[in-house]
Amino acid sequence: MTEPARHPDVQPSTSDMRLVIAASSMGTVFEWYDFFIYGALGAILTKAFFPSDNPTLATLLFWLVFAVGFGFRPLGAVLFGFLGDRLGRKYTFLVTVTLMGIATAGVGLIPSASSIGLAAPALVILLRILQGLALGGEYGGAAVYVSEHSPPARRGYFTSYIQASVVGGFVLSLIVVLACKGLMSAEVWQAWGWRMPFLLSLALLAISLWMRLKLSESPVFQAMRDEGELAGNPFVESFTYPGNKRRLFIALFGIAAGLTVIWYTAMFTGLSFLTTAMRVEDTRAQIIVGISAALGMGFYLWFGHLSDRLGRKKPIVWGYALTLLAMFPAFWLMGAHANPGLTAAAARAPVIVSGTDCTFSPFASEQQTQCGKLLGDLSALGVPYSVSGDAYGDARINVSGRELPLADYLWDDKAARGKQLQALLAPSGYDLAKVKPTLQDSLIIGFALLVMMALSGATYGPVAALLAEMFPPRIRYSSMSIPYHIGTGYFGGFLPFISAYIVAKTGNPYNGLWYTWFVVLMAFVVAAWGLKGGAPRDYGDDAA
Repeated sequence: MTEPARHPDVQPSTSDMRLVIAASSMGTVFEWYDFFIYGALGAILTKAFFPSDNPTLATLLFWLVFAVGFGFRPLGAVLFGFLGDRLGRKYTFLVTVTLMGIATAGVGLIPSASSIGLAAPALVILLRILQGLALGGEYGGAAVYVSEHSPPARRGYFTSYIQASVVGGFVLSLIVVLACKGLMSAEVWQAWGWRMPFLLSLALLAISLWMRLKLSESPVFQAMRDEGELAGNPFVESFTYPGNKRRLFIALFGIAAGLTVIWYTAMFTGLSFLTTAMRVEDTRAQIIVGISAALGMGFYLWFGHLSDRLGRKKPIVWGYALTLLAMFPAFWLMGAHANPGLTAAAARAPVIVSGTDCTFSPFASEQQTQCGKLLGDLSALGVPYSVSGDAYGDARINVSGRELPLADYLWDDKAARGKQLQALLAPSGYDLAKVKPTLQDSLIIGFALLVMMALSGATYGPVAALLAEMFPPRIRYSSMSIPYHIGTGYFGGFLPFISAYIVAKTGNPYNGLWYTWFVVLMAFVVAAWGLKGGAPRDYGDDAA
């Protein structure tokens, strides 16, 4: 099979290169803002669209619908990858950003479930599907477009702006949420003000389209089109091109899966951990995480630049190895300083539950047994617990050797017994009110988050250049988009749901991290085995 020209005669000027990076990066910021705003407003959206008597079930439903968007990303990668390899890079990612902006604004217009019933979550799911389809085509288009304009010696650095812009979208979503909350009363924000960040995506869409319409087509794609070397069916060729199945395997299990779970654990799990298990006041947690993410963007650029000198493999493999060692300590450090009183109480006076049929179902609107109801109440409060081997008799809670009095426990009134349980736990040091960490503690939490961001930067910063270099130009858009979005869509998109489920089942707020740990272990093994070391290889070389 003949390989098309790899070095087009047309090279962009310095000013053209700045426009390419700015337009591609800003468009990606806006796209990821659209996607992350859903997660940033999780608490409000859960009440508006997924009301339930079981807070844990409502949270799981919210994260499951969040994952639906990710689940459709691979289909978007197939569809827009095909168009990108057949019709061009530029016009394809113009379509993706338009679809994303319209779908996001639509979420802000959906009436609440109290007004239209089940139609509300159904419409949310539909728009999340459209968002997932759009995002499936966006990243590949932006990454390919920048990489095909970049000089080989600086490809890692230039494409790292695409990686950093993913974090930028997350930061922008937090900034907009905090700004809107600050400009409105609490009552207005809860009633309808939360819709404004969604509607603002239309303004962001206009800016992104204005910038991207000024771009020209990729010089690599132009050269292939002029020479008649475009793929007939990029999707089919992605699986039949010599050596490509091995590359796809490495890209999926060794690159996309690992980098995604580290990034999502650093930001999404970090934010959720602070606001739920650690009971940190929402705005304070968002500020800490937002500042940490903004500072952490520099790691993406630095590791992208470093990969131009050391090769793509070293930062990624070493990033995986350090994540396996540092992730749990980073979260333990956050827990110790986010809410020292609650952490000390959990260590000094652990909660042990026992009784007949002492199991908890996160998917049940109400638990069937008294012991199950206790586990549900503790899970809703974010109190860590363990279940005793004594599985018979009446439901009991033992705290530091003292059995709590449950004779008057209001088993049939969920809201009342939740408050009752807080009062019973208070003498043991369990203060479940929202807290605002001190400045010193906030800085330490930020440091722990920066450690996670550095690990994410090491594994994510070089990736756009690496994936572009792994696949031949004629099928590059499809071949890099498909494994990337399967890995990020399924391993990463379902991470919040799986982690929340593990925490709900075990009663330990740190146990959800084991999902990330095992996915990173898999990625480490595959990347160490499959990626070749040495200097970066040019387009079409067998880098895998």
